[in-house]
Amino acid sequence: MAHRSLDEIELLTKKALLAYGASPFPASEVARAVRVAESLGNKICGLYYVESYCLQLESGRVRGDVTPVVSTPRPAAVHVDAGFGFAQPAFAHGLAPALDAARQYGTATLAIGHAHTCTSLGYFTEQIASAGCIGIGFTNASPIVAAPGGKTRVIGTNPIAFSVPDGAGGIAMQFDQSTTAVALGKITMAKAMGQDIPLGWALDEHGDPTTDPEVALQGSLVSMGGYKGWGFGLMAEILAAGMTGSVLSRNVKPLKARDGPPHDLGQYYIVIDPDTSPEFEARVAALAQTASMDDGARMPGQNRQTMESVEVVESVWRRLHELAEGPRSSE
Repeated sequence: MAHRSLDEIELLTKKALLAYGASPFPASEVARAVRVAESLGNKICGLYYVESYCLQLESGRVRGDVTPVVSTPRPAAVHVDAGFGFAQPAFAHGLAPALDAARQYGTATLAIGHAHTCTSLGYFTEQIASAGCIGIGFTNASPIVAAPGGKTRVIGTNPIAFSVPDGAGGIAMQFDQSTTAVALGKITMAKAMGQDIPLGWALDEHGDPTTDPEVALQGSLVSMGGYKGWGFGLMAEILAAGMTGSVLSRNVKPLKARDGPPHDLGQYYIVIDPDTSPEFEARVAALAQTASMDDGARMPGQNRQTMESVEVVESVWRRLHELAEGPRSSE
């Protein structure tokens, strides 16, 4: 493996997306998200997805030339119709009006409907916090989780994310995780590497625990904390599908498949202006100090490090170059 700069990664990703039919703004927004994921070591949401983005642009499963439509059905409720395009440009269109609404009314919501997978949900809530507001996000995904005690897939990994500003232009807390014991991408990566997975991550198609990632992919993932995680996953489903007009997880086809109907997923954000409480900044600072008193203890996201260059597998880098040359040379 060789180290590649984030600039190289972003530029080449954008070039690949443009080559497969994305317009400049969506290509830039998606490439920026890939850059950030790689800088944080989040391989699952970085270059790992670029090939499927390109192939789904080519097949029409995701639209790369759509302009998201922003509406306000209520003064503090912002809705963005992504038009079966990428989630990143749709969020970019809705962020400013949602922040304005939160500052005016104290709390606002931002619903992104009919979108492609957003990959890292915390990427979006962090942008809300960087603008000085609290961001809480929910999304759904293709079905892979059965109810505790069951074996029928009902919901996706359905991540939730929280980002909290520190009042000084930084982030006091950054929390982003699936509502399953582990993200689906870790199962698929274990399968690709020929590795077993720990017990407690997944069940086989009969509802029995398994350590075989291939068997797990035919079965279901386990909710974190059993019924507790199941409840969070259901709430994410209700908000991401019910409040955006997007589909339920059960109707979403595999996210990385080249062909098929659009993802049609939803993302739902709650945006809170902390300035409505004069004690907010002091309370958060005191909490962060207390949480980090013991060696090795911290608030989620504290002491997070970003990298300027990352290791990339040569085959992945070679494939990215092929994609950047366009469909004819990369197929």
